[in-house]
Amino acid sequence: MTIWYATEEFTPEEREKLAPYFTNLDGPVFALVNLPEVVKGALFARYSRTSKSLRRLFLDEFAQEIGEFTATGHVGTERAEKLYDRVFFEYGDDSVAQLGGVHLACEQASQLLCKALEWGRLAAYLEQSTRYMRYDDRPGGRWRFTMPQEIEGSSLAERFRGYMDHSFETYGKLFEPLAEFFRRLYPKDPNDSDFVYRSTITAKTCDALRDVLPAATRSNTGIYATGQSYEQLLLRLRAHPLQEMREYADLMLVELRKVIPAFLKRVDLEDRGVAWSEYLADTRERTREVAAKVLAGTQPEPRDEVTLVGWDPDGEVRVVAAALYASSDLPDDQLLEIARSMAPPEREAVLAAYVGDRANRRHKPGRAFERTEYRFDVLCDYGAFRDLQRHRPLTMEWQQLTTEHGYEIPPEIEEAGFLDEWRSVMDRSREIHQALLAEGFDDAAQYAVAMAYKIRFVMQMNAREAMHLIELRSTPQGHPVYRRVAQQMHRLIDERAGHHALAAAMRYVDYSNVELERLEAERRTEAKRKARR
Repeated sequence: MTIWYATEEFTPEEREKLAPYFTNLDGPVFALVNLPEVVKGALFARYSRTSKSLRRLFLDEFAQEIGEFTATGHVGTERAEKLYDRVFFEYGDDSVAQLGGVHLACEQASQLLCKALEWGRLAAYLEQSTRYMRYDDRPGGRWRFTMPQEIEGSSLAERFRGYMDHSFETYGKLFEPLAEFFRRLYPKDPNDSDFVYRSTITAKTCDALRDVLPAATRSNTGIYATGQSYEQLLLRLRAHPLQEMREYADLMLVELRKVIPAFLKRVDLEDRGVAWSEYLADTRERTREVAAKVLAGTQPEPRDEVTLVGWDPDGEVRVVAAALYASSDLPDDQLLEIARSMAPPEREAVLAAYVGDRANRRHKPGRAFERTEYRFDVLCDYGAFRDLQRHRPLTMEWQQLTTEHGYEIPPEIEEAGFLDEWRSVMDRSREIHQALLAEGFDDAAQYAVAMAYKIRFVMQMNAREAMHLIELRSTPQGHPVYRRVAQQMHRLIDERAGHHALAAAMRYVDYSNVELERLEAERRTEAKRKARR
């Protein structure tokens, strides 16, 4: 291994407890085995709200309660391997690889790697949250950032490290003064417990400061996926231009083969997975070359933070026809003509019946809402993008992370009097990013970009997914930037696309002005906790 990782120390007794349930006790990538699915799920759920590694979390909070689970035996393993070889490998029935799943932890991953890991739609992910975790500690005596191997041996290595130190030191320096600013601005309600108030202030402080950190900042990611999804993920990572991604692909393959070896035999075969990864790398480079030629000299035109660039003017008519389909015996095109001939009140009546009385945002209409789509071009800070990117049942593409589009300044930073410190980090981020580009580090330069800088990406989704995303991301406990993005999407569906009925069906879009985003959520959590006692 070439990338430095902090090694967690376990006592002999702890290693004995861990060994039956983790495929690796020393490296940053490992799988969970021999545990009930509910325990694995609980571990990953707890994972996102703690700074502990998964193995430490298991020792501290789960090991004493779960007792001894019988380790998976080898009876029938050889027979099963032969079956999978015949059906999956020889005959190519990929659906067989959907039947075996693995919980896998990928720790100490940069933000860039986390987004690469979370590319696939058919998998479940949980990522350590920058909203709840402080990043001013130094595990192993080092700040939590990845030193890219591409930069490590270059003349810019020390300058890169200096910028990393500066950004993390600024984060640590500002944390307590900013938290105190929030405590003065939002005094504790006598009805709230100390725990609720402290958690809310911490979340508010983390929200305001997280974007001062660079894209090299490390996180922990938990994945649950099938063999087929892991195969696709590994093929993509092995074709990636950044060494960190390729190295993690190798680490993941070793651990996954300890659990589902039959599903991953094609990954590193020359005429199978290797050829596939080479194809992905080749098409990426060819596209870059042709884009450089046809777009040479063209500068980006100014755009709003969110732009609706694609929609169907007949979208609501098509949704009405689709809503009638399952309740009729008519062909789809005939229903479309009928819907088109209806008077607006008739179409509204159909949609009203189909949407029904939604008691909460989890009550969603059916697949008829998938009959029309919206394509949004978004330019917002990388921190908010990281949250929006985790919506998978849609089409998302993003551009290189750069400093060219400017950066976000949280209003609280200026109000608290920390604008100079914020700009200092942003200026150094831009300087080292530009220096890396000048030295030819086109991909690795992204590690140096502070998460406050804006990234351009497109999100294409049907109306059903738009309802889910917009209502979820506009909730009061959401981060202010992605709340703003979600609210703009809703307005554009209503005003620009003219889909008034569909926009009205999204009745749980929240436009309220919220100051302490996490307060109500923390109050509800505490109420549930007390109710269980």
